[in-house]
Amino acid sequence: MKEQQSFVTAPDGVRLAVFEWGARSADTTVVLVHGYPDSHVVWRPIAEQLAERHHVVAYDVRGAGASDAPRRVSSYTLATLEADLGAVLQQVSPERPVHLVGHDWGSIQSWESVTGTALADRIASFTSVSGPCLDHVGQWFRSKLRRPSPRALGQLAWQSVHSWYIGYFHLPLLPPLLWRTAMVKAWPALLHAIEGVPRGSGAPTFPTDAVRGLALYRANMIPRLSRPRHRPTEIPVQVVLPQKDLYVTPSMAGQAPQPYVDRLWRRPLRAGHWAPLTHDAVLANWIDEFVTHIEGGPTAPALQRAEVNRPQQDGEQKEHAGKLVIVTGAGSGIGRATALAFAEAGAAVIAADLNAESAARTAHLASLLGAPRTGSYAVDVSDPAAMEDFAKAVAEEHGTPDVVVNNAGIGLGGAFLDTQTSDWDAVLGVNLMGVVHGCRLFGAMMKDHGNGGHIVNIASAAAYLPSRTLSAYATSKAAVLMLSECLRAELSDDGIGVSAVCPGFVNTAIAKATRYVGVSSSEQEKLRGKADRLYRMRNLPPERVADAVLRAVRENRPVVPVAAEARIGRALSRLSPGTLRAIARADLTPR
Repeated sequence: MKEQQSFVTAPDGVRLAVFEWGARSADTTVVLVHGYPDSHVVWRPIAEQLAERHHVVAYDVRGAGASDAPRRVSSYTLATLEADLGAVLQQVSPERPVHLVGHDWGSIQSWESVTGTALADRIASFTSVSGPCLDHVGQWFRSKLRRPSPRALGQLAWQSVHSWYIGYFHLPLLPPLLWRTAMVKAWPALLHAIEGVPRGSGAPTFPTDAVRGLALYRANMIPRLSRPRHRPTEIPVQVVLPQKDLYVTPSMAGQAPQPYVDRLWRRPLRAGHWAPLTHDAVLANWIDEFVTHIEGGPTAPALQRAEVNRPQQDGEQKEHAGKLVIVTGAGSGIGRATALAFAEAGAAVIAADLNAESAARTAHLASLLGAPRTGSYAVDVSDPAAMEDFAKAVAEEHGTPDVVVNNAGIGLGGAFLDTQTSDWDAVLGVNLMGVVHGCRLFGAMMKDHGNGGHIVNIASAAAYLPSRTLSAYATSKAAVLMLSECLRAELSDDGIGVSAVCPGFVNTAIAKATRYVGVSSSEQEKLRGKADRLYRMRNLPPERVADAVLRAVRENRPVVPVAAEARIGRALSRLSPGTLRAIARADLTPR
């Protein structure tokens, strides 16, 4: 999409360089305001994507890029920057309100207009990325000091550590000298090394932008933080919260605006401060979703979950409120118990099972327990094509999941030499490849979405307890355990946790459904009956496993054994594997 440049003159005579993409005849105009020490260049990847549906505008703020650079610090106050924005809006969209997006200082200065009265009727929505309202920050600091709990003081201290550079930028000589010398080459290299910003993506005017932009801090920080104003707004606001931001903590950025914004959406993003350069596709999608919603179009499921909930009557927020959870094998047993546990915790629940009626029943029960939204799907997890279709349907109808529980599994008992290739195909297809498909499809979706998440794979104590009568089943579960460990290491940088839950003898229908190889059909039924009686005598309810699943997500635990036999077996596998090998020689087939 070709970039078109023009100029607009601010009320005090400063010329601002304005850049546009897409057609002015588009139904919506999106205005992007860059931060420090950037220029409009930081928005190019996002602008080009948004221009497919919107008229997109970015401009170099005064002191940056191709815009004029006044010498006096007083020329960079928030009031002056607001007047600049007003001049730009008058030129690019004189008749219709625009959808404003700001990053870093671009967001800070945009808050001045969003919470003010001069341009309030010119702004349809606001998306803030890594740049809070300075007045809100000042009020947030005061609120924490008025109620100095350990948590509040910890949040204050943590944000203060992250804000060290503000004091440094107020020094008279060192900051501009460092920007002009050592940082010319060091800054792009640091952004690439620390945040993964692509090389060569910065503005060619960076050194002078950095020096001139120091005036932003000197003209505004101390006055606004020391004397914060009450700045409410009725404009819808979407706050993007980069979870690895080195300068703006998610707790402060997420909490500070809430008392002052009537309609607020919060969207965590697994990214650093320069998210527009590292996660441009995600941000472009989120901006488009928000603009579409505000303009009266369909609401994306993920955006719907991001809207800040009103406090409940008891004053407490449910643990998984606003989250989307997928559970496979949800038609009964551990799967159903897990789906219902998440529903009680406030999550939207998607129940998948080979049996469509059972999945639908679980979804119905989840809705009765308070799940804000449910869905059910019939799917064979061992079928790659069916899982592809399932993942696409979930993405289109519900959005990206926050938690995926790969629970579907089947049992198989008997001697290895009696186990046919078809038996191996069946048990590995469901128990292992079903987990692989779920991890691959939904893990990629979570990573692309940039919002983190959690994958729980239901393994078994058999994963580390060898048995001469469970070679195929134990192998499949051991593979699930190792897959979970490997995947946990791979996805940790993306904020996606992976846990393996290893139950013991759980009282579910799996005992009645387990196949035993090498026996007659009549003997098969006897073995199933005896196994079922043993499981019922043990009487470990599936709800215990569901609790363990929620604990695994809450605490991001790598491996969670459930029941005494699972915990003891886990300990023995580490401390005395010889003991387990001796026990494995016993024939534990029900007799």
